[in-house]
Amino acid sequence: MNYVYILRCKDNTLYTGWTTNIERRLKKHNSGNGAKYTRGRIPVVLEYYEVYESKKEATKREYFIKKLNKSKKEKLIRNFKENL
Repeated sequence: MNYVYILRCKDNTLYTGWTTNIERRLKKHNSGNGAKYTRGRIPVVLEYYEVYESKKEATKREYFIKKLNKSKKEKLIRNFKENL
């Protein structure tokens, strides 16, 4: 499976990425060995994720989400949490 996810960094910024193993990737981000962006902003918290069968679908969605402004990402997160 492929996951698109949004992390909330300690400075309240949001980071969007994709992975095939969300638990491993979250640990990597929090160890300081994740994306360059998150290294100085740990700890990070998983706020949102979507699951896709293919890498192509996931990376396309990741690209779309990365282009959203913060308020639209926050709305995605709110809707996600309401539907858990």
